[in-house]
Amino acid sequence: MEIARLQDWATHQLFYTETAGRPWWVRLAFFLVRLAYAVIMDAARGQLTLRAMGLVYTTLLSLVPLLAVSFSMLKAFGVHNQMEPMLDRLLAPLGPKGAEITTKVVDFVENIQVGVLGALGMVLLLYTVIALIQKIEQAFNATWRVQRLRRFSQRFSDYLSVLLVGPVLVFSALGLTATVLGSELVRSLAEIPGFGLLITTAAKLLPYALIIGAFTFVYIFVPNTRVHTVSALFGALVAGVLWQSTGWVFGSFIAGSTRYTAIYSAFATLILFMIWLYLSWLILLIGASVAYYHQHPRRLVVAGDETRLSPALMERVALSVMTLVARAHYRRQPAMTPDDLANALGLPTDTVLEAVTALSQRRLLATLSDEANEDYEGLVAGSPLEETRVAEVLHAARHYREGGGLDPQSMATPGVVADYIDDVEAIIEERFGRLTVRELAVADAGTDTEAAAPAPLNTDSEEPAS
Repeated sequence: MEIARLQDWATHQLFYTETAGRPWWVRLAFFLVRLAYAVIMDAARGQLTLRAMGLVYTTLLSLVPLLAVSFSMLKAFGVHNQMEPMLDRLLAPLGPKGAEITTKVVDFVENIQVGVLGALGMVLLLYTVIALIQKIEQAFNATWRVQRLRRFSQRFSDYLSVLLVGPVLVFSALGLTATVLGSELVRSLAEIPGFGLLITTAAKLLPYALIIGAFTFVYIFVPNTRVHTVSALFGALVAGVLWQSTGWVFGSFIAGSTRYTAIYSAFATLILFMIWLYLSWLILLIGASVAYYHQHPRRLVVAGDETRLSPALMERVALSVMTLVARAHYRRQPAMTPDDLANALGLPTDTVLEAVTALSQRRLLATLSDEANEDYEGLVAGSPLEETRVAEVLHAARHYREGGGLDPQSMATPGVVADYIDDVEAIIEERFGRLTVRELAVADAGTDTEAAAPAPLNTDSEEPAS
């Protein structure tokens, strides 16, 4: 009992202590501890681990087709010889077994003749690879609390660019780096006192930099949302250090152990390969989670929990969203995005999106896209604000997620309860039946809309703790 009480006290102190106005190192300490707790809880709840296991299965099915497509593109540009060294580095924690897997995979890929597969075989090959990329996107979207995948046309072009251009750029950079480090000029500079230590240090740090750069690109490109470069870099830094450290531990204590060979015999290499794949995907997803919390520090206040709005909070958020959208409209400001609304209300974006979804289902809100900016999705009123009644907004919030087996009309409700609920609905209609969203926006602004000054809302992006 005392332990549970102590745990509740510690949790309350950690997440509900106000840090504004405190020294920077105190704010940083609170941010890092909250961040670590939220990421650990994400992993403990099983979502990250389940997605990592799903990606292992998909990777095993798609690895050879992916390498076959990449090998074909790399061969056309003459950089296919970099594939084997790259695989060697990725599987280095497996020790001699990693070199064995690399040799077998490269031999198998080289023996695949893409040209003789035919149209159907080529389609199946590409489908297998695209399925892997789509599975990765779904995992990252779930980490970033994004509900929607990319549009089909956008997905096709983005995935195709990853398949065709990505490997060429990566392996070309690796080949260029190796060429520069092995050049006569660099060897001459290494003989100069001071430069030798600098070049040696740079060569040792280069693998870390390449991994962090690759992770940063993945965190920016894969999720179907706008990811700030600083947040992606922060998550990539954590994931890169974890990946290198885990690789050293795995190679020292697991891959070199003879117990796996004694237990699994001929399957030991495959089992170790699957374990390393799982750890690699888990680390990549942990880095994505770190990047998410860095970009949305308000989510840390709720300890990373998936927030479920109560009916009262849903009504409050829905009315606030409609009022802010209306205010932006009358002030001739740009249409507010869900991120803008979240910043203005001091809530996580996915919490605001729940209210936005409830209002959109009743066509009280509509999405305004901008072809010049694919990330921009402003929200505008779905019907004239002068005709949109507050009672309709409350009705949309109160009846969100109803339908099917949750339809009140299909429930065997006792008569007295049904009468009570009808009275509540009648009171809401009587009190707010004539009040419109426009009147809310005008009253909230404190002046007539025609003369309202375009005072900017606080729509800056969330600033993570420093």
